[in-house]
This record gives sequence, structure tokens and C-alpha cells, in this order.
Amino acid sequence: MLRSLPASITHPHTEHVTLRGFNEPDRLDEVHAAVRTWAAAQHPIEITTEAIDTFPAPWQMVIARLARTASVVSAYATLTDALASTDFHRPDERALDDWTFHMSVVYAKTLDADAWSALERSVTREYVERPTEVISEAEFAWHSCGVEHHEVVPLG
Repeated sequence: MLRSLPASITHPHTEHVTLRGFNEPDRLDEVHAAVRTWAAAQHPIEITTEAIDTFPAPWQMVIARLARTASVVSAYATLTDALASTDFHRPDERALDDWTFHMSVVYAKTLDADAWSALERSVTREYVERPTEVISEAEFAWHSCGVEHHEVVPLG
């Protein structure tokens, strides 16, 4: 898919399932500590991919949509509980029932409407066989001075 898209289209550097995003550049240590505490109590997370799907404009993202397994739902819920007593700014946070579990595949926000529609039609499909993976680590990622940094935190 990437070979058929303009070079300006970006994609994640590694596969990941985002459970939360934070906008706390001045409180990274506090956010990091909260994530570490949550991860230490979190069992490995089972994810199952059910489809290649998209988030429409304005996001224009191709995603691998994940099934709402008990494991991934529980991980989201326990992270919500762990963050409830904080005032961390969490942009685009949604209630559990409104969250679409996914892995981002392509960020196509720069495509014009026609090119985006064509891409959506060409990639969207359900999986007959649903690949499943067990995730045993979380990654805490942040940006500083235009550079992405990350730390892998084991679960459990």
C-alpha cells in the first residue's frame, strides 16, 4: 500500500495500540510514573485484528481495527481508573464504549478528498481469519525538541 501512495504520506515506525495520549510536556515524569504504576498491575493484553478499516476525514487514517476482547477492554478501563484522580490533559480521550481499538497503519491526512476516497475503497476489508497477539509490554512515548523518545515498560 505504501508504495502506491505519495512519499508525503506517513506511517507509524512500529506497530502499536494507543490506549491514551497526553499533552503534558512539563509533567512528563508524573505521567510516566502513572503509566509505570498502571503497567506494573496490568496483565498481558490479548489483541485480535478483525478488519482493515479507516477513520474518515478529518483524520484520514488507515487502521487495523481490533476486536473488543475482554483483555483489551479491561486494559483501557483499568488505565481510565488509574488516571481518574489525575488532572493530566488527555486530548481526544473517549469513553470506553466510544473508543475504537486499533493499530494505525497509514496517516493520509494530506490526501485530497478524491484520493482519500479511492484509498478507503481499496483497503477496507474484514478478516476471515483473525490474527491474535498477546502484548506483554507497554511503551511510553514522548516528543521533545522535535525528537520522539520512548521507554518500553513490561506489563505485570
